[in-house]
Amino acid sequence: MPARHVSRVRALYRRILLLHRSLPPDLKALGDQYVKDEFRRHKTVGSEEAQRFLQEWEAYASVLWQQANENRENSTEKACFGISLPEEKLNDFRDEQIGQLQELMREATKPNRQFSITESRKPKF
Repeated sequence: MPARHVSRVRALYRRILLLHRSLPPDLKALGDQYVKDEFRRHKTVGSEEAQRFLQEWEAYASVLWQQANENRENSTEKACFGISLPEEKLNDFRDEQIGQLQELMREATKPNRQFSITESRKPKF
């Protein structure tokens, strides 16, 4: 794999993890794990699939960056993240991807998420 491609992938990966810092703690943990799994899973794909993978994650990073900025500007309102997935995009998904999407949706919307995250606090002396 060309060094330029590897550099682009790493930069995107870091950018997404940095953007996840703007998410609520439970969604950050879920998002970080999902990104790590997806990038690991796509390490050995062909160039065409790798290009599409990068385009989709770059679009995700762009939307997340925009939403994080909007949420900072409107700090009095409840933070809002995510977008609707158009049906034509869903039609392009493989069965495996639909399953992953359903699992991600279940995890992100269930009331008692598997992650028990608390804000780290400085110890009181």
